[in-house]
Order: sequence, then C-alpha cells, then structure tokens
Amino acid sequence: MNIVFPTLRNGLFGAILALSPMLAAQAKTPADQLIVGMSMVNLFSIDPANAPGLDASGINANLYDTLVKRDNGNPERHVPQLAESWTVSEDGKQITFKLRSDVKFHSGNPLTAEDVAWSLYRVMKLNFGLATTWKAYGYNLDNIQASIRATDAHTLVIDLPQPTDPLLVIDSLAISPSAVVVDRKQALQHEKNGDLGAAWLVTNEAGSGPFTLSKWSANDSLVMTRFDGYWAGPAKMKRVLVRHMTESQSLRLMLERGDLDLAYGMAAPDIKAIERSDALQVQALQRGTMYYVAMSMKQPEFAKQQVREAVRNLIDYQGIDQQVMPHYGTLNQQPMQLGLAARLPDPGYTMDVAKAKALLAEAGYPNGFNTTIRILSEPPFIDIAARMQATLAEGGIKATIVTGTGNQVYGAMRARNFEMIVARGAERYPHPYFSLRTFVYNPDNSDAAGLPNFQGWRASFFNQQLNELIDRAGVERDADQRLKLYHQAQTLYDKQVGPIMMISQMTDTAVSAADVKGFTGDDAEATRYLGVYKQR
Repeated sequence: MNIVFPTLRNGLFGAILALSPMLAAQAKTPADQLIVGMSMVNLFSIDPANAPGLDASGINANLYDTLVKRDNGNPERHVPQLAESWTVSEDGKQITFKLRSDVKFHSGNPLTAEDVAWSLYRVMKLNFGLATTWKAYGYNLDNIQASIRATDAHTLVIDLPQPTDPLLVIDSLAISPSAVVVDRKQALQHEKNGDLGAAWLVTNEAGSGPFTLSKWSANDSLVMTRFDGYWAGPAKMKRVLVRHMTESQSLRLMLERGDLDLAYGMAAPDIKAIERSDALQVQALQRGTMYYVAMSMKQPEFAKQQVREAVRNLIDYQGIDQQVMPHYGTLNQQPMQLGLAARLPDPGYTMDVAKAKALLAEAGYPNGFNTTIRILSEPPFIDIAARMQATLAEGGIKATIVTGTGNQVYGAMRARNFEMIVARGAERYPHPYFSLRTFVYNPDNSDAAGLPNFQGWRASFFNQQLNELIDRAGVERDADQRLKLYHQAQTLYDKQVGPIMMISQMTDTAVSAADVKGFTGDDAEATRYLGVYKQR
C-alpha cells in the first residue's frame, strides 16, 4: 500500500507513557473526576465562530449554552435553555425570545440578550465557514445587527430577511456550533486588531456552560472544571480530563486497567473483545454525520461525469460496510440521514469493474490515471482508504494515500486544494433540508465566495436546478409538496453523479466503566457531562 505519512502516529507504548504517573498508578480513577480518552487530532480550535468539527462541538457543549435545545433529538420540537420562552409572529417573519434573568458567564458577567445578538453578529463579521448557516437565511454583515437585536436585557428579536420556515432558524439556534452564546465583554477584553477576540478564543473560552476550560494542550490533554455557579445547578463531576489517544489498543488497555472512565473511537475488534465484560459498558450512539468519498471537480479528471461514475463503480460499498464499518457506521448511499421520511431508499450502488473501465475509456483514460486520497491517520478512515486504493487500482486508477492531521486534511478540502478525500462530516443534524444544503448545495462556485461550510462548494460542484429545488423546499409549508421537492433533489443529484459519495452514516461507540452513570450521547455530537456521575 502506497501511503505518505506527514506525521507519525502515536504508538501503544507512547500513549501509555502519556498518562500521568498518578493516573497510571491508580487502580481506579478519582471518584469526582471523569477521565476520557479520545483522538483530538481534529481539535484545532474551540472558537464557536470557527469550530465546526465533532470534537470541538463536544467540548463546547460543556463550556457554552444555546438559547434552546432539541427535545429528544426531534428537529421539530425544542425545549428552553437560555430562553425561557419564544413566540413566532403570525406571518412567520419574526421570532421573539424571552431569556432567563439568572444566568452568569464564567467571568461573572450577567448573560443578556445583547450577548446573544453580538455572538451571532460576531460569526458573520469573522466570516469563517460557520457563517454559512446564517447566510443561508439571508443574513449578511449589513443587515444582521438590525435583524437580530436586543430590545431589552432579556428580550431578543429575530427578523427573517427572506422567506424561511422559522422552525429551521429555531433548529439552527439549537444545534449549530456557531449558535452558542459568547461573553461579549470577556471576548472584547482580549480583542487584537479588531478580531473580536478570535485569536484568544481559539484556545480559551468565554461561556456560561456547566464547565470552565482550565487547560488545553493541543494533541495532548484538555481539562474542564466544574462551574459551581451554573444556572441549572452544578455538575456532579468536579473535573473532566480528556487525554489525546489515537490507538484503540491503548484505549482498551486503559479502560481494562481502570485508568480511563470513558473512551471514544475504539476499533471494532477491541469493542467486540470487551462487549461481555461486566466491568465495562458499550453504548452505540447513532449520529447524523456521514462518512463519504469526495472528489474535487477542479481536477480535470473528476470534472468529467464518466470518471465520477467510474469511481462510484469502483467503491466496494458492501465490503466496506461489512468488514470495516461495524461499530463505526451503517451503510447509507444518500445525502440524507437514515430514518427521515424525506429520504429515498439507497440507489443500490455496487462494485462493477468492467463498467468502470468502459466509463474511463469513454472519458479518455483507457489506462487510468494517478491521484491522491487524503485521510486522517486513524480508523476507520485509513481502512476505508486502503480498501479504495485496492479497488480503484482494479479499474486503473492509481491512488496514493496521504495521511495527516485534521487541519492538514480538512484544511486542504476547505481550501479546495485536494484531489480525493475520505472524510466524515456534516450535516450532523437529522433534517432533510440541512442535509441537502450541506452536501449538495452550492450558491456560488467561485473561489472568492469562500463557502467552506458547503461540501458542494469544497468539491466545486454546482447545479442551479438542484439549488432551486432545495431553496423551494426550505420555504414550502405544504408537507406533501415539500416531500416531493426533497425526492426530486435526491434523484437529480444521483443523475448528476455528484462528487461527494456517501458511504456510511456514523455510529459513535462509547465504551465506559460500568460505574459511570448518567452518560447519554447527544444526537448532535454535543454530549454534555452535566449529569454524569460515578456509582461507587
């Protein structure tokens, strides 16, 4: 297998040595501390305006709060958080939130509606990828301060600048990583050259959540400490310590020795080996996030539909699902989450080498061509890529695998500077509109548009008819007509052989010690440790 390694992977011995001597010597972790092992390779920023990854979302869910939260993961029902109540005007053009009056930030500053409005303005002003969520609703730097405003300390008014289902906006306020509320005064105290505190917030926080950030060393460890003044009552654990561990065997060993309480990202063989252990418990967390293969249509080969279709015929979907993805994901070939009423059945793609070769010859590549596949240097990405490398070769496409950190891999894709990539990404939240906007929508295909939150833009895929179908679905109030629009969009994307090809829907398996109670993974990878405790 031809693989380029820009960075070395941590070995088992190195991961064990990375644990502090105190933890390594104990048979059990401290009763009031939660010790978590997981890969932090894709955790490069926790700034809410620029932290789209799953790892950052999981951390920020404990450091910050949102106005509302989904009720048991349902995108059409929400429960109060910072907002005690909200109303939608009869014409559907305005949402008014009434905020709690007893919330304080970790700094001691009171949380006000002005902080909420400023937090969303900040996202638009900095204009990182997460601003795309709000641009989709018609917000821009010129109108956001007038459209999202505090009318008093505890009242927030949101005007919708274009026809939009207000429920979509409420849902975005519940689940978007950019919707958390930032302490305006604290952030501006650390402002440099008009950056609204951006440089400081990469590695610091200004939230009101149940934990404060005590320490973060990139690719090493992160410590969160209980915030005793939390408005919903203090967390049960005094501290949460997250250790960077990429090797599944290391995670398993630390769990079995009692040096870890909770682990994410374990490989299937290690999970199977401990499933019957009385000392450990396994929890499968169904996510909305997708594993996918993407091709850049900036590359002349992948700009041709025949080549993209050839690649689609050189992916061993069933083999990957059965041999690589157990405990990682479930087969899904649509750009929409499983279980949604708007989702069409899988198209039934299968591997067909003869058809792929014929398509490549038709496209002018009878002998194939060379390319690269970027991946994170951890399972299941490296296993998917290795399998793809072999099956692509059967059709004549010779792929070199390039591994790297999250910044190296996803950064290249966000910059539209890649050939192929095996990745995992949004849309994390189960909603047909958000799924299609994230994976196949692209309002402006120019480099200058800078729309990295749209996977379609990253892959340089643009189809105006598809955009219009999705736009119409976003404002359509009739449920039957909306369903038809979603079906038409999926069918059109299939015919266009879009460059982002879904492989699997993520299953996040968490393994914990049997005495860890109150842990439930959130549908948006925003697991909160507020109610977690140890029964000893």
